Amino acid sequence: MNRAQRERGKSIHRNTGRTFYYATRLLPERVREQTYVLYGFFRIADEVVDGEEDRTQAEQRARLEALREAALGHEPAEDPVVEAFASVREEAGIPETEVDEFIDAMISDIDTDRYETYDDVEAYMRGSAAAVGNMMSAVMGVDTPEVRPHAMALGEAFQLTNFIRDVQEDIRDLDRVYLPLETLHQHDVAIDDLRDERCTPDVREAISTELRRAEDRYRVGVRGIQKLPEDCQFGVLLAAVLYAEHHRLIRSREFDVVTAQPTLSRSRKLWTVARTWWHWRRTGDPVTVFRRVSAIPADEPASEEGVGKGRARHLPSPASWILRR
Repeated sequence: MNRAQRERGKSIHRNTGRTFYYATRLLPERVREQTYVLYGFFRIADEVVDGEEDRTQAEQRARLEALREAALGHEPAEDPVVEAFASVREEAGIPETEVDEFIDAMISDIDTDRYETYDDVEAYMRGSAAAVGNMMSAVMGVDTPEVRPHAMALGEAFQLTNFIRDVQEDIRDLDRVYLPLETLHQHDVAIDDLRDERCTPDVREAISTELRRAEDRYRVGVRGIQKLPEDCQFGVLLAAVLYAEHHRLIRSREFDVVTAQPTLSRSRKLWTVARTWWHWRRTGDPVTVFRRVSAIPADEPASEEGVGKGRARHLPSPASWILRR
C-alpha cells in the first residue's frame, strides 16, 4: 500500500465517516492505515448504489461485480483504494467470503427498499455490517471464532444506529426504509408518516422499539472488546461509545428522527472522547467503561474485571489526539 492509496482512503474516511473517523485515529498505526483503506472501499461500493443515479440498475450491478473481482485480486483495479484493499485483504487474510457477503449486500440495495421483518434486515446486515466487523477483526489479527460473534454484533449495532439516525434522509433521498415493516405495522405507522415527516406518538414508539433492539447488539459486541489486542481496545470502545451517543440525542428529541437527522456536534464528540478516556484511564475495562459512559442502559451491574490492569498505557491523551488532526 503506497502513500497515495493510503491518503485517498483517509480522505474518503474523513469526509464521509466522521463518527468512526474520530475513533479510527486512536487505533495503532498498523491497524489505522488499513482501516482507512477498508472504509474507503466500503464507501466506493456504497456510492455505486446511492451516489450514481445516472447509472441503470444493470450498470450498477456490473460496476459492483467489477469491484468484487478487483477487490479479490482477480482483475486489475481502476481505483487506487480498491487496489490497496486487495493488498490489505491478502495481507490480513480476510476471507473471500466476507468480501462476497459485502458486495452481495450492496447489490441487494439496488432493487430492495423495504424489509418485511427483522430477519430480513439481519440477512442484509450479514453483508453490510457483520462482514465489516469480521474484516476489521482480521486487520487486527484476531479473526477467530471467539471474537467473530462480538465483531459481527458490534458491526450490526453501528448499522442499526445508522438506520435509525438516517430515517429521514433514506426515505427522502432514496425512498428506502430499513426499519422492519413488521415494527411499523405493530405500532400503526404508515410509510407516509415517515415520508411526510409526521412524528406521531406511534412513530416515536416504533423508533424506541428499534433503538432497544440496537442496544442489545451493543451489549453483545462490547463484551468482545477485551478479546482484541490491547492497543486496539480503546479505539474500538470509543467507536461504540460515539455511535451509541446518537441514542442519547435521539431520546432527548423524544425519538424524533423524521423531521430532522440527529447529528452529533463536534464539541459533543470531543466531550464524549474525553469522558471515555478518563474512565478508561481509571479502569482499563471496556465493559465497565461502556456502561459508565455510553447512552446504552446497562443490562446488568457493571463488572470490575480488568480494573487497574494498566491497559491504558497505549492510549495518548485527548490533547495529543486533537493535535494529531
